[in-house]
Amino acid sequence: MAVFKRLLLARASVVGRGLCSSSSSSSSSTGSSGLELRSLQQSPKGRNHQWVFLGCPGVGKGTYASRLSGLIGVPHIATGDLVRDELASSGPLSSQLAEIVSQGQLVPDEIIIDLLSKRLEAGGPKGETGFILDGFPRTVRQAEILEGVTDIDLVVNLKLRAEALLAKCLGRRICSQCGGNYNIASIDIKSENGQPGMYMAPLLPPPQCASKLITRSDDTEEVVMERLRIYNKLTKPVEDFYRQRGKLLEFDLPGGIPESWPKLLQALKLGDNDDKRSAAA
Repeated sequence: MAVFKRLLLARASVVGRGLCSSSSSSSSSTGSSGLELRSLQQSPKGRNHQWVFLGCPGVGKGTYASRLSGLIGVPHIATGDLVRDELASSGPLSSQLAEIVSQGQLVPDEIIIDLLSKRLEAGGPKGETGFILDGFPRTVRQAEILEGVTDIDLVVNLKLRAEALLAKCLGRRICSQCGGNYNIASIDIKSENGQPGMYMAPLLPPPQCASKLITRSDDTEEVVMERLRIYNKLTKPVEDFYRQRGKLLEFDLPGGIPESWPKLLQALKLGDNDDKRSAAA
């Protein structure tokens, strides 16, 4: 697809200059905290939707992006999954990536763009068009590169209270056999000082997976806190980048999937009927 070719050119530009840090910064958040959405049930003229999901590590970008990808008919591309696949492949980048990921650091631009370009290229023969990007861009520099190669229609910024976010990250589990993602954390935050309470039920595995759960090596409290620190330093400015361009939709998760999913559909103007909810279940 055309985006793939332009990303390859962007990758060459990044490699030619050396790694670029996110030295660009947005000015104050002058844009609207919300967004007047056009009818999102209709694709932009000539192509499918091109969306980005932002949010702290562990907030649930993958969960909601994968559900929405089925509804709007575009692939969900998670750069975290691309990195983990590369790690599992024992390819030339695996040892370098293993050290970066274990420390909670951001993967360098040229590696992420290379992995993303390959994924977009692989989707071409399958007839894939459009996308929901999850995990890219994470810096203003990456956002500028993406802006230079394609038009992003919408950026969804998922937000979750800090104490719930930490508990959620530490509760993540993966089935070592089928690869299913689960969460053993039962989050019950009482209302206090005018803030509403929040309940998020655990996402428990089926019986056949219960004895095969493993914890991701980077889901320790130390690494999670480092990822959140880096996110606040480098990715928060990306929110301002898209807010100032009128593309940012901020969505506070009110609880777990049963509470949040129908409200997210409403915020996206994708309706709130039973057919759409069940289609993504």
